[in-house]
Amino acid sequence: MATFQDIVGQQLLKEQLRSSIESGKISHAYIIQGENKSGKEFVANVFAQAIVCEKGGANACGECHSCKQAINHNHPDIRYVGHEKPSGIGVDDIRREINDTVHLTPNQGGKKIYIVPEADKMTPAAQNALLKTLEEPPEYVVILLLVSNLDMMLQTILSRCVLLRMKPVSDGEMRTYLMRELKIPDYRADVCIAFARGNVGRAKALASNEDFDKIRNDALSLLKNIYDMEIVDVMNAIRQIKEHDMDVNDYLDIISVWYRDVLLFKATHDANHLVFRDEINAINRVAKRAEYEGIEDVIKALDKAKSRLASNVNFELTMELLLLTIKEN
Repeated sequence: MATFQDIVGQQLLKEQLRSSIESGKISHAYIIQGENKSGKEFVANVFAQAIVCEKGGANACGECHSCKQAINHNHPDIRYVGHEKPSGIGVDDIRREINDTVHLTPNQGGKKIYIVPEADKMTPAAQNALLKTLEEPPEYVVILLLVSNLDMMLQTILSRCVLLRMKPVSDGEMRTYLMRELKIPDYRADVCIAFARGNVGRAKALASNEDFDKIRNDALSLLKNIYDMEIVDVMNAIRQIKEHDMDVNDYLDIISVWYRDVLLFKATHDANHLVFRDEINAINRVAKRAEYEGIEDVIKALDKAKSRLASNVNFELTMELLLLTIKEN
């Protein structure tokens, strides 16, 4: 049974939610904002389960009938709002899932909770449909909107919700969590932390990926040998990257962390703070060969590659341009 103590980091957010339950001043609508895999759904579930717990208090007991239902995602007063089209949440989804049921009183307790994952995918029409409920919500309703991009939300929606922002988790808290809960060694935790940049879900996914070490080693092999590779070898490397069962952004982050180490070592000649400390000889060779401007060009090329892939630009073309930039610098 998950409680607020199981949320890694997010101290201010946890205090706000716990306080609202203890004081009985639970707002009718919240926006939980954070990047993908930051733990928004986990936070929403912990909050919802605490609200419906029959024993009351800031933490769910995990033993009552309501808690057991919540744990199994079949509590009648905790509703998860889905949508038919993967591209977005339409007005019909909001009407069917929320507006048409919101006036039905709770089945078991005092609150009825709606959790809306990917709420920033609501169309303007869907948001306007939801606005009618937010303007005059029944006193027992709590709506949790889980959002990555606040810019996609109408100002009228934002103004009627309590905004809770997920903050990056500190490296220390992340390391403790990964080593204690996932039982991974410190060197692997450090690599996952460097890639995750404060995103605990992302760090957990990387740490749990059985192929992570192979993917890491393949990426480092490419980076160490790319200066001596022919174009045909680069193209073969691109095909190999595509075959990995891993988000390509995670692969690009391996390259980013490598060049961060190269830049840091070039500037300080200190290996103590490198992520890839075990690759110090190779990092030293690249640091001696590359100019600061060249490293900056590679870092810019990595950001551009991510933007292109997010815009559905051809994968092979994007990766070819990136690897050629690395090879030239």
